[in-house]
Amino acid sequence: MSDPSVAAGQAPRRARGALARPLVELLASMRFAIALLTVICIASVIGTVMKQHEPVNNYVNQFGPFWADLFLALKLNAVYSAWWFLLILAFLVVSTSLCIARHAPKYLADIRNYKENIRERSLQAFGMKAQGALPAETPQDAARRVAQQLVRRGWKVRVQERPGRGVMVAAKAGAANKLGYIAAHSAIVLICLGGLLDGDLIVRAQMWLGGKTPYQGGGLVSEVAPEHWLSARNPTFRGNLVVSEGTQSSTAILSQSDGILLQELPFSVELKKFIVEHYSTGMPKLFASEVVIHDKATGEATPARIEVNHPASYRGVEIYQSSFDDGGSAVRLRARPLVAGVAPFDVQGTIGSAQPLQQPGLGGPVTLELSALRVLNVENLGQEGPASGADVRKVDLRGAIESRLGAGNKTVTQRTLKNVGPSISYKLRDAAGQAREFHNYMLPVDLGDGQLPMYLLGVRESPSDPFRYLRIPIDPEGGLDGFTRLRLALADPGLRQQAVRRYAANAVDGSRPDLAEQLAISASRALALFAGTGRDAQGRGNGGLQAVSKFIEDNVPEGERERAGEVLVRILNGALFELAQLTRAQAGLAPLPPDARTQEFMAQAVLSLSDAQAYPAPVALELVDFDQVQASVFQVARAPGKNVVYLGCFFLILGVFAMLYVRDRRLWVWLAPREGGGAQATMAMSSNRKTLDDGRHFAQLTTQVLGTPTDGGTPT
Repeated sequence: MSDPSVAAGQAPRRARGALARPLVELLASMRFAIALLTVICIASVIGTVMKQHEPVNNYVNQFGPFWADLFLALKLNAVYSAWWFLLILAFLVVSTSLCIARHAPKYLADIRNYKENIRERSLQAFGMKAQGALPAETPQDAARRVAQQLVRRGWKVRVQERPGRGVMVAAKAGAANKLGYIAAHSAIVLICLGGLLDGDLIVRAQMWLGGKTPYQGGGLVSEVAPEHWLSARNPTFRGNLVVSEGTQSSTAILSQSDGILLQELPFSVELKKFIVEHYSTGMPKLFASEVVIHDKATGEATPARIEVNHPASYRGVEIYQSSFDDGGSAVRLRARPLVAGVAPFDVQGTIGSAQPLQQPGLGGPVTLELSALRVLNVENLGQEGPASGADVRKVDLRGAIESRLGAGNKTVTQRTLKNVGPSISYKLRDAAGQAREFHNYMLPVDLGDGQLPMYLLGVRESPSDPFRYLRIPIDPEGGLDGFTRLRLALADPGLRQQAVRRYAANAVDGSRPDLAEQLAISASRALALFAGTGRDAQGRGNGGLQAVSKFIEDNVPEGERERAGEVLVRILNGALFELAQLTRAQAGLAPLPPDARTQEFMAQAVLSLSDAQAYPAPVALELVDFDQVQASVFQVARAPGKNVVYLGCFFLILGVFAMLYVRDRRLWVWLAPREGGGAQATMAMSSNRKTLDDGRHFAQLTTQVLGTPTDGGTPT
């Protein structure tokens, strides 16, 4: 009798075996592996198209709040380090390994097997077969001859004598085709393992098991807590190292979806000199770093030059030239007031720093954040637009300039690429934390068409918006003072009245005081409309040419608007000219001469004054001087899986070539005794892949082995 306890213990084991067998079959199936590869390919496409490890605000601006939240929840902003991507890679490794474990022994056995035990009658079922008589040879002699001929043609041969029946000659060629299958599948395993080793798996494991957490704050590196640091013995990592000229650093930054990790390096990199060369389009042609690598353990200093595609290697860490950035350039700015109540002042700072501006008239506490200094700006001022391809950096300054803050401006003359000189980017952040970004050029830009050079003051509300530019003409002295004096005088009612009286006195004969009084009233109203009486909720003025146009639409019949507009604009221009003369007299400068250049300056100044109503800041910061300090951005990586991936790629190439270009062929020649002496030969061949040369090749073998086949033995 059977023991009940034994039977009870065997039942769970049988149940577990029944569950494990289908699971193993699923994991080892080709369909499951192909499905995993498909998902990995789709995820890789997403990771290539969608920028990885960007700030959350960038995704919100690009895709909107709903899709941004969904993408972040699915970790599409960090596809290659997402838990589900690593899990799929792990499953693919398991699935492919099981496939190899199941099929490799069969393939290896098939490589060693000549299949010499095949029955002679089975040869009749092959598609390629032939028969012939060999009257001059016994089956044994014919077998030796056939074997020698096949060996000379590259076949591996095994002869089996069947006593009393005949001799079977079995040959094979192209057995490496089976090795190609094993090599290709092993390559997938090796490449996935290398990807897991060089990916974020080990870093994630340290976060899950070692208590490491991403750092989300700011401040000095020395003040970051130990739980945000990875050891110098970390076996694999990939991060960025930023080094300014004349300084050294040994801390790499590993970007994570929810912060950063700090990686300690076993050495420090000192940047001696950064070299950059540009094409005529402004795109970098060459950037390289001359560095000295200081070993922390031995103190040894090793000089090196790092260029794009020419990395340096030290103690198992590869140092790549990734990009370059500003290293904390010192800049001096001059604040140009655009509204009354603000006095000019100077600001000094370094790129990347922030400082409060507490001058009166700024409308509350304001923080100045210095974002970037660009010494070289080659911009597209031609008519081609952003899709022309003329400027490889896709900079379309012409389109941005024509998208003016106020009145529209159309040009038809073609322009070309020009270096417009240095520029400064900064942000002004209010007490509520809201910030606007500004981009101002240091030098006036020559826009062509015989126009006066213009100072360009750019502004945008968010990083997803393009810059719009306020264009300010240079004054006769070549600076911004003429415009700013006129802008502040326009906001002064007393100076406006003086300009109106001067304009009326110069425009009307002294014998007509009544007409002069009427003209003065019209000019005063025009200047008041143009100057505006306040600012809206967005901080923009309600004056300019828009206010004049609205006044005409509200108070003048439609049929008389065109003539009334011409008269009012003529009066406005005359009053503004007198206002400019007053400001120059107050500054101790000579009056503007009544020539074409003055007329051009005043025409553009009127447009600029109108556009300035939409400028959202009370001051514009002009770049006066700078001391550039460049920084090099290196990518440092310790990648032990790199060699594993290289080995996998080698196996993949070997396997693909073996499967595509090596044919597994089998050949059998059955030699049986023939009545009357000699031997009767039956020959057949098989191939794993049909080609157009199979018939020709088999016919050649038949002629060589059998001679001329009998009537019933034509090769087929």
